[in-house]
Amino acid sequence: MLETILVALDCSEMSEDILDAIGDLYITATTKIILAHVLPSPETGQDTDAAQPHQSLELLYQKADEHLKDLQQELKGSIIEIVNGDPAEEIIRLANIYQADLVIIGTRGLQGVDRIIEDSVSSQVVCDAPCSVLVIKP
Repeated sequence: MLETILVALDCSEMSEDILDAIGDLYITATTKIILAHVLPSPETGQDTDAAQPHQSLELLYQKADEHLKDLQQELKGSIIEIVNGDPAEEIIRLANIYQADLVIIGTRGLQGVDRIIEDSVSSQVVCDAPCSVLVIKP
């Protein structure tokens, strides 16, 4: 039985696919679900597009919070965690803190050289997580 599930989300359409996957799992009323979003830390500059206007960390936090609260309506009793840093490291850290039985994460479907160049977060989480990881493909 799954007691704690960490769900790593971004603000993409992939969130709905991940929620659909949660519906296929055996979840009881006592299962703790943590909806997590990792904001880029200012030092890393991750997830910033040079062609797009710069968004403040506060605005990014507000967007993530609104997105997770919308998803939380579908998963009553879930907990929201918004953190800053390297996505894979923070997901693994949260899995350790909450002693997760399962991490659910989406993938962008990168292959070959693109996966190596762009650092696959899902691949790193699969390798380093302290529990099982369910990767949802687009």
